Amino acid sequence: MNTMELDQTYIAGTYRRFPLEIVSGRGSLVRDARGREYIDMGSGIAVTSFGIADPEWIRAVEEQIHSVQHMSNLYYTAPCARLAQALCERTGMARVFFSNSGAEANECAIKVARKWAAERKGPDCATILTLENSFHGRTLTTLAATGQAHYHELFQPLTPGFASFPAGDLTELGRLCDGNRVAAVLIECIQGEGGVVPLQPDFAAKLEEFLRRRDILLMVDEVQTGNGRTGTLYAYEQYGLHPDVVSTAKGLAGGLPMGATLLGERVKDVLSFGDHGSTFGGNPVAAAAALSVVDRLTEEFLAEVRRKGTLLRQELEGAEGIGEVSGLGLMLGLKTRRPAGEVVASCMEQGVLCLTAKDRVRLLPALNIPDELLLRAAEVIRRAAAE
Repeated sequence: MNTMELDQTYIAGTYRRFPLEIVSGRGSLVRDARGREYIDMGSGIAVTSFGIADPEWIRAVEEQIHSVQHMSNLYYTAPCARLAQALCERTGMARVFFSNSGAEANECAIKVARKWAAERKGPDCATILTLENSFHGRTLTTLAATGQAHYHELFQPLTPGFASFPAGDLTELGRLCDGNRVAAVLIECIQGEGGVVPLQPDFAAKLEEFLRRRDILLMVDEVQTGNGRTGTLYAYEQYGLHPDVVSTAKGLAGGLPMGATLLGERVKDVLSFGDHGSTFGGNPVAAAAALSVVDRLTEEFLAEVRRKGTLLRQELEGAEGIGEVSGLGLMLGLKTRRPAGEVVASCMEQGVLCLTAKDRVRLLPALNIPDELLLRAAEVIRRAAAE
């Protein structure tokens, strides 16, 4: 059997894969099993921050593999400690818990919020509020946090203690806080899986002000928006927010599994011995990979991400068949006249790999994609949207 037949025979059928086997790549170009080349505008859903087979990333990973590939969290390892230092110094957060994915990072955030509230206000103060149209993961608890009912339908009963309200609706937020003992509110600055929908800055500011008055934690899910994707290290910076907890993953380690939950001053000491753990969390190889990513996300580099995002937006806005272009930096969503899936399929036929998010074409190229490839990809997307 070939790869596709093996996959269809032995792997759980949870993915609707494209009929395409990727076997190699370099930077923002990937090749399939037939040797055909594609411009990658998805970067593994915002994971391969510096593209495929990035030399500096490879060196960092390889050096660590030749040293020690794993050690339990009963012992200290330098890459883990250095990465935590880098994240705290760059963000002003106080401590970090490392895990392996965005869902795990959000699980940790939820545990932190509930323990903080239980110790401060009593064990009945446990409700976590999220936004409608949000996405926070696929575990039973992060599904419960996700504000999209269709994800919930087949997996009842979900973890209790969650409620969602529409973005922008401070009245409904107040009603939920009056009717529940609320520990925290968890938001995404841009709802990626929800269709690349940014929050309105005015709402974000008023939300934080409301939560501070009520002594409720503000938690920001930066799983997809973080690690330079939107043109700042984390998207909340562009909103002027001061979160108590930040969760992130995806692009953090540039292609290896790593999640992180950043804890601010108010919650930095909530987790104590035995409260949480992860066998592979802070794995030295993944941490070394993440350091090679974070160290390169300088202000100069992030300015380039913003410039490329503006360039890509200018190439697509107003083009035939393309309506609204949403997002920030190199995280864009396109409302197209044709169904998004048809546009993506047409792009793939023409050598460009894109994604969808609800009814939109979603673009998440590597942060260092060359202008020449960005412009070539934009030309193909315009052509596909106009068909």
